[in-house]
Amino acid sequence: MERLSRVLRQHEKKLLSLENVVGVGLGYKIVRNKITDKPAIMVFVKRKISDEKMLGRNCVPKSLSDTLTDVVEVGEVRLLEARVEKARPAKPGMSIGHYKITAGTFGALVIDKKTGRPLILSNNHVLANATDGNDGRSAIGDAILQPGAHDGGTSADVIAYLERFVPIAKDNAPSPCPIAQGIEKVINGLLKVVKPDYEINFIKKSSSKNLVDAAVARPVRDEYVSGEILGLGEVKGILEPKIGMTVQKSGRTTGITSSQIKALNVVIKVMLSPGEEATFHDQILTGPMAQPGDSGSLVVDENMRAVGLLFAGSDQATLINPIVNVLKTLQVELPGA
Repeated sequence: MERLSRVLRQHEKKLLSLENVVGVGLGYKIVRNKITDKPAIMVFVKRKISDEKMLGRNCVPKSLSDTLTDVVEVGEVRLLEARVEKARPAKPGMSIGHYKITAGTFGALVIDKKTGRPLILSNNHVLANATDGNDGRSAIGDAILQPGAHDGGTSADVIAYLERFVPIAKDNAPSPCPIAQGIEKVINGLLKVVKPDYEINFIKKSSSKNLVDAAVARPVRDEYVSGEILGLGEVKGILEPKIGMTVQKSGRTTGITSSQIKALNVVIKVMLSPGEEATFHDQILTGPMAQPGDSGSLVVDENMRAVGLLFAGSDQATLINPIVNVLKTLQVELPGA
């Protein structure tokens, strides 16, 4: 290939100047969709056009310095931004989010057991701004944007409204007791005079068990959403997770990635934001397969059977809510499951 590299460098500028040519490279000649053992200079074009229809000066030579050329049609190459663009219908795997957050992932299209209507499934922290139900972070009926605000979503991109969520109980949260809040206010008023750098806060420790980080939103119109997961396809059932199982997801940030389940029945502390932490029980842990913005992705096995809902992770691990818990707490079901 070293000789081919020299030939390519010698003719690269000329080839790229030809009309219809979008790229060049090194490879082996392809004949009837099969790669041969004949080295070739690969010339990538928007579309194949016969020599007769091309002007002579724009024709790709059959060979260059005694090296074969191979013309390959690749279409118009562009950045793959479909996941963060506005789409109607929007598909699971695309950017979405409560109007107050940055962006997460549209996980799946589910059916409301109460009404039979389709709903968008994702995390509480994606569709409901990580609310515990009493903190004013979100309210039923709030606007859901597609794409999310971080990806350019505005009030013109409302795709759904928050339907319901499972509250997230923080390990340590400000006390909701009015009496405690009143005492707190009086003490802090006095401290401003004698110790202005100090403040008193009454914190309530939570004994609630978080099983899921999940919420659903009602589409503005049913035709605005699709159940086909971007790059993966339709969900074909539900599967109980097992250690060693290979799972995959389609997410807003990293697209399609996969890993193996390393642990089940996991109890783990998850940082929600600086100073805010919540403990989750009965979780699934895999190797790394997500980055910020992938939260809310549906996790499936290699046969497209749903295993869980991705909600947290690090550079070394990914955390997933078992799908059975998600569906039960939200009173929804997966089509085809």
